[in-house]
Amino acid sequence: MTVSIGILVFEGAEELDFVGPWEVFGMSAELLRRAEGPRSRLHLLAPELGPVRCAKGLTVQPEGTLAEAEPLDVLVVPGGRGVRRELGRPELLEQLRLAAAPCRYLTSVCTGSALLVAAGLVDGRRVTTHWAYVETLRATGRVEVLSDARYVVDGNVVTAAGVSAGIDMSLWLLGQLFGVPHAREVQRQIEYDPEPPYAGATGGPSRVS
Repeated sequence: MTVSIGILVFEGAEELDFVGPWEVFGMSAELLRRAEGPRSRLHLLAPELGPVRCAKGLTVQPEGTLAEAEPLDVLVVPGGRGVRRELGRPELLEQLRLAAAPCRYLTSVCTGSALLVAAGLVDGRRVTTHWAYVETLRATGRVEVLSDARYVVDGNVVTAAGVSAGIDMSLWLLGQLFGVPHAREVQRQIEYDPEPPYAGATGGPSRVS
């Protein structure tokens, strides 16, 4: 069995929204290659070919377009300031609808959930997003937006709150795809055990499902 994972990027995407999941799934792919059993393929995809300049200035080179990608088992949609532009592009929303059809898991990080809403992929679902975008997403009236979770699971839709929450979400997905021991080993390999020096004022459960 080979699991195909696609991570979308676009102009103005927030770097950690997609690099965090890329690191998690990339480390997973390395560990899977060393063992007999399932495999995974990881694809960096964009609406069109060419270099993509992200929100904080990082430029990346996607390997292909979302429209031409192989059928995906997992699709990760990041957020960032570029979401505003992408919301006005019907061609990307159609690409999302087509790419999402075969997915076992459709996911987003941060304001990427707005793209899922705009594409009509999560109507009536429970989702989350960056804390600063919660009320904007609620105002669409199309989804139930939860603001007290790092990530939210509603069937095959998994949405993560802002930026670093995408790492939590990706580790949870690994547990579903390849087993909890594998997810724990990936977490150990990437030394993901956050202990921020200045704890934030907000908190909450790590997952709602």
